[in-house]
Formats: sequence, structure tokens, C-alpha cells
Amino acid sequence: MNTSPIHTDPRHEHRAALMQQLFAYSFPSENPDFQTQFEASPDLQEVVAALSELDEIIQAAAPERPLHDINKIDLAILRLIVFESKRKKTPKKVLINEGIELAKEYGTDSSPRFVNGVLANVFEL
Repeated sequence: MNTSPIHTDPRHEHRAALMQQLFAYSFPSENPDFQTQFEASPDLQEVVAALSELDEIIQAAAPERPLHDINKIDLAILRLIVFESKRKKTPKKVLINEGIELAKEYGTDSSPRFVNGVLANVFEL
């Protein structure tokens, strides 16, 4: 069992919940209750309103992977972290670490490395 403090951090829990909503947004026709969830989440509405901007940034940082080829969990994580980097003053290293943690928790075995690489390109570390 992982007892890392990041997993009890309310900011991490909020990001995880928002990432899950973004993931669900990828399948709106398969989720009949989605519209209700979307209307109830102002944070999700903000991210969705910025999707074209976020997707441009992600695509520029990962030109070898078209957006439709990126794992939907990885894409939700990337969208969330890039959104936060543009809207809040969270340090970039914190955002990269958070993206990696979310990828470890919810993604595939290759997700943490992919998310780290794309975010490093986004933030040009």
C-alpha cells in the first residue's frame, strides 16, 4: 500500500477527480449521465472551454503522436496539467510530478514516462 502524502493531499484528490471527469468527457455518448455531471462541475467546464488551446499545446509537445492516438487517460492527465499551468501559479516541477503520479495511479505501464516526456516538452525544462 502506497502511503505517500501526495495521495492524501486534497489538491491531488481534486485533480484526480477532475481528471476522471475529463476522461469521462471523452465518451459522452456512452455515458447518459454525463451532461448532468458536466453541468455540475464548473472546473470541468473551464477545462472543456480551453480544449482547443490545450490540445494545440499537447500536439506541439508530442508531434509524433496524433491526439487521437494518445491513450485517453494520458490525454486527460495532460489536458488537466497543461490547463493548470496556464491558469494557476503552481510550480512546473510540482505539475510534472503530479502528472506522473496520476499516470502511475490511472494509466498504463508506459503512461508515466509518456506524460513526463510530453510535460517536459511543454514546459521546456
